[in-house]
Amino acid sequence: MLLSMTGFGKAESIVSQKKITIEIKSLNSKFLDLNLKSPSIYREIELPIRTLLAKKIVRGKVEVFIHYEQLQQQKNIQLNESLIKEYYFRLQKINEELDPENKYPTNLLNQVFKLPDVIMNEKATIEEEEKKTLLKLAEEAAENLNSFRSNEGKSLATELTSQVKMIQQLLSDISPFEKERMPKVKDKLITASNELLLNDKIDSDRLEQELLYYAEKIDITEEKVRLKEHCNHFSKTTNETKANGKKLGFITQEMGREINTLGSKAHHLEIQKIVVLMKDHLEKIKEQVLNVL
Repeated sequence: MLLSMTGFGKAESIVSQKKITIEIKSLNSKFLDLNLKSPSIYREIELPIRTLLAKKIVRGKVEVFIHYEQLQQQKNIQLNESLIKEYYFRLQKINEELDPENKYPTNLLNQVFKLPDVIMNEKATIEEEEKKTLLKLAEEAAENLNSFRSNEGKSLATELTSQVKMIQQLLSDISPFEKERMPKVKDKLITASNELLLNDKIDSDRLEQELLYYAEKIDITEEKVRLKEHCNHFSKTTNETKANGKKLGFITQEMGREINTLGSKAHHLEIQKIVVLMKDHLEKIKEQVLNVL
């Protein structure tokens, strides 16, 4: 079964008065390129999340977004009381010296809170339960991503199968035109000899030898057999359970070689037209295969 390389997965849960959401998006890439974006509070658990996702996700340019919404305001602000007092008394002493009669009243406490290190923010930490939830959400989001990839893969398999069948049908359409080629080659040789006034110098045996040479040169039996086998191999590979995008890419290259050889050996306008149609379907296959995991 094919899997698409593009996909999306999401998981969310509420823990420690936070609504945590993890989203995973994947695009085409030859290898696993994992980019994780998370709040600074979750930096300490990024490595375990990366390790988990690397086991769950095969190939692709993967972007992981972790964000949370605080459902209840945390009381993690503290006042540096000793420093506040120190600031206040020193300012008060300076104020008394500069304005002994208190002609210019000043709200010293208001000024104190503008000074550095008066308010202390406790460093936010995550509890063990929250860490477990994050890992569970990462796993769930990865599974949802793989489910999305599987559904997209079914559509890819349908499209690829259709394109391969078209090539196989076109391959069978070549047969009626094959027998028409040799008489045309013979006519060309006779016409050429007439134009060069070589009729008296070329006997029938020599002409037969030339025709045998051309018959062997333009024979496309092997190319047809190999292209048919490649098409069957391609169809069989699309039904395999493991990741097989690279393998399909290699088979597609071999199909292209055989189609190109058919074109070079065609020596027939209708066969050339069929080869052009084959190449068109092959290009569509190549585009789709790039998206196969």
